[in-house]
Amino acid sequence: MTRRRFFPLVVAASLAVPAVPAAAAGKAEIPCPHPKIAKPSAPPRPVPPADDAEALTVGGDALATHGLIVPDGAKRPPAVTATTWIVADLDTGEVLGACGPHVYQTPASVQKTLLAATAIDKLDPNRKVKIVKSDLDIEVNSSAVGIVVGGTYQISTLWLGLLLNSGNDAANALARMAGGGGPDGVATTVAAMNAKAAELGAFQTHAVTPSGLDGKGQFTSAYDLALIARVDFANADFRKYVLTKSAQMPAQKTPKVGGFQFQNENKLIYNYPGAMGGKTGFTTIARHSYVGAAQRNGRRLVVTLLGAEARPMRGWQQGAALLDWGFAQPAGSSVGHLVTPEEVAASARARTATTEKATAGASGIAASPAPKSRGLALLAAGTVAVVLAAMPLLLLLTQRRRRRISEK
Repeated sequence: MTRRRFFPLVVAASLAVPAVPAAAAGKAEIPCPHPKIAKPSAPPRPVPPADDAEALTVGGDALATHGLIVPDGAKRPPAVTATTWIVADLDTGEVLGACGPHVYQTPASVQKTLLAATAIDKLDPNRKVKIVKSDLDIEVNSSAVGIVVGGTYQISTLWLGLLLNSGNDAANALARMAGGGGPDGVATTVAAMNAKAAELGAFQTHAVTPSGLDGKGQFTSAYDLALIARVDFANADFRKYVLTKSAQMPAQKTPKVGGFQFQNENKLIYNYPGAMGGKTGFTTIARHSYVGAAQRNGRRLVVTLLGAEARPMRGWQQGAALLDWGFAQPAGSSVGHLVTPEEVAASARARTATTEKATAGASGIAASPAPKSRGLALLAAGTVAVVLAAMPLLLLLTQRRRRRISEK
């Protein structure tokens, strides 16, 4: 696997939050509240990349913790088995509280939310797709909605199969079509998923499969999933699909297969007032993961959680408990914020300008003045390291040039 290079964002003064990370304040991290449970029998978790100190601060310095972070005076959040989680406001982007928001985790099927964020606008929901053999190339006994090779289905039906029944077969078919429909379609879409994650500022997300089935080097974080969910819930089709309680898989003539009904596996929509839907996930390695959203009194909150166990509460129940906690926080409470694509783009432009200015200055060429708006951008801390790493070589070249001139 090629190690992804992070260009984390440092919040400019006009966008900063007043929170201070525990380490910077000389305080010990606050452990996340967990219930006492028997350790499950499960395969070892994949070894994640090393923490990047600056990447941990994306969205605010207070988010740079593996422990709990909540607003001053906030009630202690509920004890859940999820290893990491975050609660955020979909509209304002405020992060109301979190546990290890930037800690690497394996996603399982909540990765399908990234597939949706990447491909849902690329595919006509009324278009019909013929299923090929490679669409059913999924892990044995993994979740499938039941499409058949040679069958023809509407794109909208495949999205329902993906988001209601967590169909890995539907994920392959949608990814193939979004990637052009050819044999390299899935790989093309996975690359687009990673590009989309980078565009959103989800720098700790790396997709290997479109479905979330485990793959070497595949990671995400609770914070990244909140960024992705914010894009998804802004899409009317996505909101419609994830609130659908049941759908019909049409019968097929060739091969002859009867139709059947399938149900939405996200129990939040049946049991939580104001539920907007979401996505469940599970693999034996990733354990349980969950993304869910709800609205109450004019507020729309999203919860994401990773690395959970199903007892004593299932993933959606843990999500519901955290949503209740989030809605109890006063409006305006926050420990950070969800960065926007515009902030990420501004950071990239500022990074380029900073690099060009430093390079030009080291080579003795006058640099063009930076745009006035640059001070409002999110500046990339990684840029400084890149420039400093290049300085010795640039100075050496400059010194050699000067010696050649003096020797003439």
